[in-house]
Amino acid sequence: MPAAALLVGLAAPAAAAAPAHHPGHGAQRIPFTAAEVTARDDGSYTVTWKAPGVRHVAVRANGRTVASGGATGTVTVKGLPAADRQWFDLVPAHGGALRLADRLIELDGTVNFRDAGGYRTKDGRWVKMGVVYRSDSLDKLTDADLAKLKRLGLAADYDLRTTAERTDAPDRVPEGTRYVAANVLGDGSPVFSLPKTAAEAERLMIDVEKSMVGAASAKAAYSSVFADLADGDPDGTLYHCTAGKDRTGWASAALLTALGVPRETVMADYLASNDYRAEANAAALAALPAEQAAVYKPMLDVRAAYLNSGFAEVERAYGSFAAYEKKALGLDARELRALRAELLTG
Repeated sequence: MPAAALLVGLAAPAAAAAPAHHPGHGAQRIPFTAAEVTARDDGSYTVTWKAPGVRHVAVRANGRTVASGGATGTVTVKGLPAADRQWFDLVPAHGGALRLADRLIELDGTVNFRDAGGYRTKDGRWVKMGVVYRSDSLDKLTDADLAKLKRLGLAADYDLRTTAERTDAPDRVPEGTRYVAANVLGDGSPVFSLPKTAAEAERLMIDVEKSMVGAASAKAAYSSVFADLADGDPDGTLYHCTAGKDRTGWASAALLTALGVPRETVMADYLASNDYRAEANAAALAALPAEQAAVYKPMLDVRAAYLNSGFAEVERAYGSFAAYEKKALGLDARELRALRAELLTG
């Protein structure tokens, strides 16, 4: 069966409620070593941070201080007015401020639409939020979803799916969004035998992951995404596939690695698809006979072994990630600097 068919996933339920405006840029060193915003079901937000050596941190939302703390803090913020996406500014007593929101963009027609940013690099900078997004398929977006994405400022949509997938389930995007087909697997993708066991299915996913590193179609597709990001494509760039976990997962892993995000953070972002897709995956598996579900589960999952096989293939085929950036993604030193200047703050 075509590799693409394995990455489509079964029909899935969806989420609900919010896009955004864009965060500002900061030149000062940002003292936060960890920080995160988590939206709660009751409308409140949990904001956590670590800023060693900083005596006071103010948490601001909608132009006012809503909480504060010291070098380490966890606060719950309640009573904020409804918003497409709630932003928080973490303002330290000294150093640069950090602007964050919950990573998930809740929409009725997706389950895995999220911000690709909000991560700290090895050299202490942060990947900006509100600039690059990753998602599962967009064909089920509602009119309300499209209105939210319009307000979010979605400027470019890179569709990583095959021609057949795009034809069967065409994207819905806001009017004015630039659409780019960037077919990772290619339409003449290798044919794999349908797995008969869970072990065979896991091996198949590992092989597919490797193909996303070395296949000519994958290199061309990812190069187009990275070239536009390095050229300063407008804020609001999205890349997606069908489940938002494999082709999209490698796109984010490669992007975050190129930006200098530590491997363990890259892995955590990759594995987060298991959490965001948990309900949809459970529903898909529940619709299958138990034996078939056991074989299919590895193809719905993301697993450390899958992503690790991609990085191992980079080392085998190119010798280093830096060589992969240059030879496969087409990023020279100037373009890498431009990419980092565009997407990093602090």
